[in-house]
Amino acid sequence: MNPTPECVWPVAATLGEGPVWSVREQCLWFVDIKRQQLHRHTPGADGGRSWPLPGPAGFALPAESGDLLIGLPGELRRFDPRTGLSQTVLQLETDRPGNRLNDAHIDSAGRLWFGSMDDQESAASGALYAWHQGTLTRHDDGICITNGPVVSPDGRTLYHTDTVAREIHAFDLDADGRTSRKRLFLRCGDEPGWPDGSSVDAEGCVWVAFFGGWAVRRYAPDGRLLTTVALPCANATKLAFGGPNLRTAFVTTARKGLSADELAAQPLAGGLFTFTAPAPGLPATEWVFPKD
Repeated sequence: MNPTPECVWPVAATLGEGPVWSVREQCLWFVDIKRQQLHRHTPGADGGRSWPLPGPAGFALPAESGDLLIGLPGELRRFDPRTGLSQTVLQLETDRPGNRLNDAHIDSAGRLWFGSMDDQESAASGALYAWHQGTLTRHDDGICITNGPVVSPDGRTLYHTDTVAREIHAFDLDADGRTSRKRLFLRCGDEPGWPDGSSVDAEGCVWVAFFGGWAVRRYAPDGRLLTTVALPCANATKLAFGGPNLRTAFVTTARKGLSADELAAQPLAGGLFTFTAPAPGLPATEWVFPKD
């Protein structure tokens, strides 16, 4: 029997994205890109708290220092939720002024994988990057909406989503962070909606949120569909694993693109949902800022 999600925070995000569980803090961080907000959900405690951000952040990832690494248009910043202050740590894509940064993931080796995309969602100006030990490397290019960079539990496969093409690609990944053998992992033409953010569980299965698809879906490493978890709102954006045993699945959603009638019929659109996953996730790797 497929689990039934519960809305734990009806935060009404315009474009909720990038959920990540902090094992150290036992809380979930995520962003609302369009409303330029950072959200923190702490189960059983304060429920939810929000901060304004200095721009439309595609992700906010916890760091060992207690700060967060946030992805803004053309730059990565260090953000301190205690003071609200931010500091630019990397600038990029100065030749692509219409882009913003989107989904991201830190692998077990401490590499930041992230994508850029056309903010108008029309030009194929997005790219896939890795940033590690001060070096920025472009691994793929020519994509309209990049999503779901995530690495398999053994560290040997990188998954990356081309949302507009409704395709998820796999790359071989070596110990030095080099990618090769790009290939099609999944073509999502038969499922309703567009593949958005992705995550992997401890069994190596890939979870994909479907924008406009009313669901998140779990796929085996060979691409077979294993599980569909239906949601009461259309736009699922990404799943993260949390809780004390990493068996609680958190799903962010969005109100973006819904008409007034659709919003009336989907009162929980933009909320944060949870359900118990069939397998635990993997602990998120915290970012380490270079020492000055």
